[in-house]
Amino acid sequence: MGQKAAEILVWDGVEVMTTEIMLNFGLSGVLAIFGWILKSHVDEVKRLQILLNRTREDYATKNDLHNDINRVLARLDNLDKKIDDLLRSLAK
Repeated sequence: MGQKAAEILVWDGVEVMTTEIMLNFGLSGVLAIFGWILKSHVDEVKRLQILLNRTREDYATKNDLHNDINRVLARLDNLDKKIDDLLRSLAK
């Protein structure tokens, strides 16, 4: 007929699980805990990636910075020239 998958023994009227069934329960519990821990870590990594993508900044290159500074300095020079012309016209 074949082998029985698992036998349940009766001891003083109480059914007792065999070692094979207890081992299956134990391994299932350990795997469930391991799976839960792994899933929580994967979820945390996904959360951190989302936060990192939200806070990532675009940095200016040196050329962009120099161009912006040169534009500001040109405006300041133009403003300085206008103030000088105004002071000369008031002094006359």
